[in-house]
Amino acid sequence: MTNVVELPVGEPLDWQPAQRPERREHRGRHVVVRPLDPDADTDALYSLSHEPTGDPSIWTYLYEEPFTNVEAYRRHLDAKATSADPLFFVITDAQDGRQLGQVTYMSIEPDHGSIELGNIWFSPELQRTPAATEALFLLAAHAFDDLGYRRLEWKCDALNTPSRNAALRYGFLYEGIFLQHRVVKGRNRDTAWFAITEKRWPAVKAAFETWLAPENFGRDGTQVRPLRDLTAAIPAN
Repeated sequence: MTNVVELPVGEPLDWQPAQRPERREHRGRHVVVRPLDPDADTDALYSLSHEPTGDPSIWTYLYEEPFTNVEAYRRHLDAKATSADPLFFVITDAQDGRQLGQVTYMSIEPDHGSIELGNIWFSPELQRTPAATEALFLLAAHAFDDLGYRRLEWKCDALNTPSRNAALRYGFLYEGIFLQHRVVKGRNRDTAWFAITEKRWPAVKAAFETWLAPENFGRDGTQVRPLRDLTAAIPAN
């Protein structure tokens, strides 16, 4: 496709702007991803992410430091609960409602069809479980299938190897590093960028569904086909 002066331009789109995500519940077999509620969530999330009962390493690559006390953390959550971008959700156990972690939609650009999953932290109980994968799958599917986004982003500190590995496992394609992208806690942050586009989403969705199916796990919980194998087989285009 060329324009009137014969310069290359992008392909025309038969596409309408996406919808903004709302504060609503997303229910799966293992988890419920619901809007942040400081009244219900402060004590539990603080306990999961702060000493002596929690894992303060959760904060290593987030923009905030661990909080000095639960009251300061409550003020932080009060502000986050009213934010539209990032839009904060709490990941809870589908059976008993226990809080297990947090995730947000962020960098929300309906006119361009781009949205990001970010501000993610999982409690030790949630890490490396089908429940963690299902939580992110629920939000990815909602963004593409219900809201009409063309691009789902994942960004992380380039030094955050677990996050980079998770992005690849979930089917995001690595796009490169933005050097000196942010100053975080007085330190330089180079940012690694990943994305899933709408063209690849059907194949990525099928990989998630195959992996999450009950028959993909043995009686002891061992996976039959790793998700990384399923997503790695998807072509880049």
